[in-house]
Amino acid sequence: MDLKQLSAFVAIAESKSFSAAVVTTGLSQPSLSRLLKQLEIDLGVELIDRYHRPLQLTDAGQFFYDKISSLLTELDTVISMTQRLSSPSMALNIGFVPSVLYGLLPEIIAELKRGRPDIEVNLKDISSYQQIEALKSGEIDIGFGRFAHLDPWIQQILLRHERYVVALPKDHLLAHGGELRLLDLANNRLILYHQTRLSLPSPAITTEPLLHLFAQHGISPVMTTTVSDLQVALGLVAAGEGITLVPASLKTVRTEQISYQRLVHENATSPIYLHTLKDIVHPKIADLLQATYAVYERRGITYRRQSFL
Repeated sequence: MDLKQLSAFVAIAESKSFSAAVVTTGLSQPSLSRLLKQLEIDLGVELIDRYHRPLQLTDAGQFFYDKISSLLTELDTVISMTQRLSSPSMALNIGFVPSVLYGLLPEIIAELKRGRPDIEVNLKDISSYQQIEALKSGEIDIGFGRFAHLDPWIQQILLRHERYVVALPKDHLLAHGGELRLLDLANNRLILYHQTRLSLPSPAITTEPLLHLFAQHGISPVMTTTVSDLQVALGLVAAGEGITLVPASLKTVRTEQISYQRLVHENATSPIYLHTLKDIVHPKIADLLQATYAVYERRGITYRRQSFL
């Protein structure tokens, strides 16, 4: 068996149609059929039941697809990284989640450019989850995110923890009451906006970040609404449709309609991670880290100095 046969099988399995696989692979239908048949002969098993429409995998085919598709994805990553090693990018491509942009990221980039005016910086708004694939593909060199990731290709460091604040409509009864407890919020509609879930050891534990925070204090909000992103969540808060928790750096957003109140819980925080590839570390990342720590020191923010390997 060879790589062409494996790629043809995966394309057919995912498309559930020879004609659709023709479009994704650029191969003719007879070529795809020949490659699939040769693979089945080499393995000595039938992988696809051709008598169903759409095409269906046999039990053996499903097992083989589950195993081989991840291996081919890993191979694509290796090929991409090998090509990048031979012709590294001179620009530093930085991914970030929107909430970081409202915080210290602009100041960090300005500090970086002051110290190293020769560095070309490209910024890309991209979710924490999507940053992992973007790092592997070379779309970005480093990412500022809010979640820890367990991926063998990725290394990350925790920059700091940022306190959550409660975002409430201006006319809410709790809008001017000082520090709040999570228990005070339980009877309100909680607006959820995270697209990335927490990586937790037990599937029985809720992985939605805000619900997990409430659950840690033995509280379950009576009502929730899930939206696509943080900006939509704040828009609903401004419209009086509920409350939410956001990192403190966002407390300058929509202040004419939203009141931001502190939480008494010191563990009610949103972490900020910096992650990059394990095997390819852009040479300018050390400068970015230095600029980050310089801003933290100027702001009096507690941090532990770290570096990528």
